Amino acid sequence: MKGIKHRSTCPLSYTLDFLGDKWSFLIIRDIMLYGKSTYGEFLASEEKIATNILGDRLNMLEAQDFLTKRVSPDKKNKFIYNLTEKGISLVPMVMEMGLWGSQYNPPGLAQDIVDQLKADKVGTIAAIQEKLRSVLHKNE
Repeated sequence: MKGIKHRSTCPLSYTLDFLGDKWSFLIIRDIMLYGKSTYGEFLASEEKIATNILGDRLNMLEAQDFLTKRVSPDKKNKFIYNLTEKGISLVPMVMEMGLWGSQYNPPGLAQDIVDQLKADKVGTIAAIQEKLRSVLHKNE
């Protein structure tokens, strides 16, 4: 896959080059918050991503080292996607955006996650990251 041409040295612009379209961000959300890991699971998300866009975004996220892709041990024509350390590093940003969206567009995130973040944001983020790392390392 061709590299992304960055528009400037601005860190916000750099971030948006990778995550500026909603589909990439929603795929990452689905892995982080809902434990999704297959093409079919992503396709079933309520936002109804088109198959060609889903394939394109999964390829881009893998090429840019946000995701890993491996063949399913159960079915050789099925792939399993997991976040890399680079993808896992996005947890704080995803949680902040989820909290912001929950405030202005209830019900937002699941209430248990909102409550956990309000009680101990740092600990909750660390726990989510650790869970994602355990899945990543289990599959290495």
